[in-house]
Amino acid sequence: MAFQNDLFLRALHRQPTERTPVWLMRQAGRYLPEYNATRKQAGDFMSLCKNPELACEVTLQPIDRFGLDAAILFSDILTIPDAMGLGLFFEQGEGPKFNKRIEAEADIAALGRLDPSAELRYVADAVSTIKKALSQRVPLIGFSGSPWTLACYMINGGGSGDDFLGVRKWLYSRPDALQQLLEKLVVAVSDYLIMQIEAGADAVMVFDSWGGFLPEAHFERFSQKHIKAIVERVHAASIPLRRRQGFTDGQPTPVIVFVKGGGQWLESIAATGAEGVGIDWSTHLGQARGRVGSRCALQGNLDPAALLGTEQHIRAEVARTLESFGPVSSGVGHIFNLGHGISQFTPPDNVACLVEAVANYSPKLR
Repeated sequence: MAFQNDLFLRALHRQPTERTPVWLMRQAGRYLPEYNATRKQAGDFMSLCKNPELACEVTLQPIDRFGLDAAILFSDILTIPDAMGLGLFFEQGEGPKFNKRIEAEADIAALGRLDPSAELRYVADAVSTIKKALSQRVPLIGFSGSPWTLACYMINGGGSGDDFLGVRKWLYSRPDALQQLLEKLVVAVSDYLIMQIEAGADAVMVFDSWGGFLPEAHFERFSQKHIKAIVERVHAASIPLRRRQGFTDGQPTPVIVFVKGGGQWLESIAATGAEGVGIDWSTHLGQARGRVGSRCALQGNLDPAALLGTEQHIRAEVARTLESFGPVSSGVGHIFNLGHGISQFTPPDNVACLVEAVANYSPKLR
């Protein structure tokens, strides 16, 4: 069944679009009063994530309010380590924490192969519930954290105020053990994303939130090669999946890779084979386009802080971002997004202003 709005997928495949599609990282979140009401109903964040009906409700809230061009599964990047037995919880004002953390090689060896269809069934149920509720209005994006980013949290036992210095120490003191953990996570992330595709996700995204902390000499070894392996596994598994779902184009489910702080590695990120590469606000979109060429679509990259400004400034920043990317033609793909997640302090009216500005200005670049 065709989508009522397939702009996102067409842009991701670098096909002609009448305007630039737009969705926002963390578009279902605390800046929306309706989200806060649903989260209060759930009791806490993880209870909201693990309730498929409520996860569906908050996923659709920004689609209903703003008319965005893609929905993204409401979940968290740390569901995998939680399901692996580390025990995820959130402390008010302190972010994610684990009851256990990876401290030694024995802890890595004790991690069995994750069965997402069992341990993360609530995610698959949420995807299928959301997919049904969307009724093909817009595509649905599934996601996971990258192996490097998940390893950062798993070794640190949660977030970090020191740029994961203790984790980076493993690069120089326990590199082989770190590689063993990353290789296990490649399998877990791949299986997890494939499960989401089976449940109905139309595209998937890999978030390497802490890739920018890696030294230049170690990015490919500890992040890029593992993301590349995930892209290859997802592509290989999704082609027969899509064939069984009735697709006859022979194409895999598209993958987007976002490495925060990874602008210096754009060529390497594009070499993963992903259909889309996310760009944070520190990188010039036009220069990124020149470096990546026609290998993939680009997604980004408005500074989230721009949404805290006036509507006049938001419209100006939207225009500047679109002009930075440049004219859009066949073989070129741009998906408008923020350079990272939306701030909880963003006025909802400013998001409506952004969406309207993209719709009004982007056709001028066709």
